[in-house]
Amino acid sequence: MALNNTPEFDYNSTRNKLILTEYGRNVQNMVKYIIALPTKEERNRYAQVVIDLMGFLNPHLRDVADFKHKLWDHLHIISDYQIDVDSPYPKPSPEQIHLKPAPLRYPHQRIKYKHYGKTIELMIEKAKSIEEPERKRHMVQAVANFMKMAYVQWNKDSVADESIIADLYALSGGTLKLDENVNLNRVEFRPNNHPQNNNNNNRGRTNNNQNNNNRGGGGGGARTNNGGGQRNNNNNQNNRNRNNGGKKY
Repeated sequence: MALNNTPEFDYNSTRNKLILTEYGRNVQNMVKYIIALPTKEERNRYAQVVIDLMGFLNPHLRDVADFKHKLWDHLHIISDYQIDVDSPYPKPSPEQIHLKPAPLRYPHQRIKYKHYGKTIELMIEKAKSIEEPERKRHMVQAVANFMKMAYVQWNKDSVADESIIADLYALSGGTLKLDENVNLNRVEFRPNNHPQNNNNNNRGRTNNNQNNNNRGGGGGGARTNNGGGQRNNNNNQNNRNRNNGGKKY
């Protein structure tokens, strides 16, 4: 006959959903217990204990500004905004917690020369607004050097100064122009040289191994001579024993 009083198991699927999983179910049960306390004095005392426990369970929050304020907000959220305690901070509302930020507006501006980027266009506009001739000349030359560096990084090849000056003239709408005899900074693309360094290290290790083998070979020869001398001594001892009638003393 089967028994009808089967035990009831407590599974996570039958429990209430955790509101803030980083604090665990025990903290949520404590908050639920505080809500049921009859007096506010008891609720305030137990709420402070739970706040200290929440800070201990999440020490990374100590680096956050307004650390205590964040913990009290989490206490109200865990209680589903039902806990009645004297909080040192304003009680949050569900509308504030679930407020969605406004969507970001991404720029949809067309870049004329993508290998130069948008920064070059902004720098050119800044250079066009400069009125002092000497300062403007230095600014235009600096922009041209930056354009040359960006070109080499994008194309990984050398570029003539005349091409940079022509692109600068086109981007500025014909307002910025450098002299044709101006020499821009030399920019070269340097590939990664790590494999070459590894080869050098391997060569160094090979030389060390060869030296160790040479030293080991010398030691091996010395051991061979010692071994040969020991075997000769044993043979002489055996010959003397046989001459004495095979007796060993």
